[in-house]
Amino acid sequence: MPIRAPAHARTRLDGRADRRSDRAKQTFRDEIAVADHAYDLVIRSGSIADGSGSSVFEGDVGVSDGRIAAVGAISGRGREEIDARGKLVTPGFVDVHTHYDGQATWDERLQPSSWHGCTTVVMGNCGVGFAPCRPADHDRLVRLMEGVEDIPFPVLSQGLPWNWETYPDYLDALARRKFDVDVGAQLPHAALRVFVMGERGVEREPATAEDIAQMAKIAQAAAEAGALGFSTSRTLNHRDSEGRPTPTLTAEEDELVGIAMGLKAAGAGVLQFVSDFTDPEAEFALMRAMVRKSGRPLSFSLLQGHVAPEKWRLLLDRTAEANAEGLKIRAQVAGRPVGVLLGLELTMNPFSKNPVYREIAALPLAERVAAMRDSAFRERLLDTPPVAEPGFARSTLQNWSNMFRMGPDFDYEPLRSDSLQAIADRGGASPQALALDAMLESEGRGILYVPFLNYAGYTLDPAHDMLMDPNTVPGLSDGGAHVGMICDGSFPTYNLVHWTRDRRRGARIALEKMVAMQTADTAALMGLSDRGMLRPGLRADVNVIDYDRLKLAQPIVVHDLPAGGRRLMQKAEGYLATIVGGETTYRDGEPTGALPGRLLRGAQGARQAMAAG
Repeated sequence: MPIRAPAHARTRLDGRADRRSDRAKQTFRDEIAVADHAYDLVIRSGSIADGSGSSVFEGDVGVSDGRIAAVGAISGRGREEIDARGKLVTPGFVDVHTHYDGQATWDERLQPSSWHGCTTVVMGNCGVGFAPCRPADHDRLVRLMEGVEDIPFPVLSQGLPWNWETYPDYLDALARRKFDVDVGAQLPHAALRVFVMGERGVEREPATAEDIAQMAKIAQAAAEAGALGFSTSRTLNHRDSEGRPTPTLTAEEDELVGIAMGLKAAGAGVLQFVSDFTDPEAEFALMRAMVRKSGRPLSFSLLQGHVAPEKWRLLLDRTAEANAEGLKIRAQVAGRPVGVLLGLELTMNPFSKNPVYREIAALPLAERVAAMRDSAFRERLLDTPPVAEPGFARSTLQNWSNMFRMGPDFDYEPLRSDSLQAIADRGGASPQALALDAMLESEGRGILYVPFLNYAGYTLDPAHDMLMDPNTVPGLSDGGAHVGMICDGSFPTYNLVHWTRDRRRGARIALEKMVAMQTADTAALMGLSDRGMLRPGLRADVNVIDYDRLKLAQPIVVHDLPAGGRRLMQKAEGYLATIVGGETTYRDGEPTGALPGRLLRGAQGARQAMAAG
């Protein structure tokens, strides 16, 4: 990427200046050069999608003191300049649904999100996190995060410094750190409930009036200390690593409304809600009560389920009705299927429950690959049925008609005819054999993809309709979580590539709209009005993108977590520069070493100059 510093303007010295000493002449030239550099950074001649949703236009972006100083035709020079001719220039992406609660305490680079144009991430979603927490409950919260978000116990137990107990203490610990993105945090309900109720909270006993009052007081203090909001979970999918449901699963209305009133008392904070919506009317009524009584805005997770594939439409209808009544409720939606990745390096594979595979399951990867390539072992493995187990594992590990080989340039909107079952039906080989062969590719690093949400009819048309609804924002990437099963931190890149350029089956979304959805809309959801658009006075969070070349790399496994823990990672190609607070953090996808990101303490207001504009 051409990054250049402009040449000094030629200086014509008058006769008097010519008679000065060499040292005086140099000082004079330096003063003129400094004056000529009107900006710290100028991004020249880019195709600007400014985050407002307006049409893309060609222009320059000037940055000074970490803020956008000018947008348009800029004559002044920058100390640094980026040639963006033919390139897309956008605000930095704001990802409102991540789980970096642990990683942010030991890591400076919040990858994969920072690889995908994100300049702000919000964590503490789904009611899980690590504060507040008494020392006796450390392992309890670690096991909950291990079960809910697939982050191994040794990684968290060795990585977390636990230099906090209260939620303000946790924020103080984060505030002492530097990052490659800005970080916002939310108060998690599970940690709060255990902190106040102890074992009663774990066992999901109803909260007493005294419990609720104490939780509300802590929520108020958390918001006053800088928490961006409060999150809760009411889904059976969220269990600890021992199989117990999340402590918040059956929390009653008085408890949830009481905690929301704590945010009302603070005058700050957004509510975040995830539910199975088994009874959608009752659950939506609960959300309405939280918003109506507290006056605080709320967002909830919305995906197409494969059991009741039209339920999302009802929930969006109720959301529209609520907003028409003045209740600020938004749905967070995903732009692609939520899919489990299966492989020999990963948490699960199609043979995980097979007794023959379990004979070698503990061996190193290379030894397992050698065994599975042995014809005798292979025959035994393929001829032995797995142990029958109900639930998610069974519906995922043997769902051949919904399982796909993930190769280079994988299309996350695959045809049913590409499934292992369809290929087996055409070619005679069993789907089990096809799955085994796919995983043995690349010395046992092949990956299979099983979409289990947002893909009930083998089409992303419902996702398109959800994204286009005026009461939704893109979310649910879960960056930092599901390290051995799901790799969705790449959602921001995928949304840009698939929906605006590459989709082959169905409607696309205008580029400028998708940019606005991932910048201004997500920032506004969290009350971050100082970012999300390229407007003078706002924070200089910017991406320079080779849009034509932008693409996702294939997910890979790396071993870079504490205790040697492994995680799935997915990079992107085409991000020429990512700029956070006016500092370039990534060039051509590689970190520069700059760490301008900091903890966000509460909602961030735009400068008065921007408000006046």
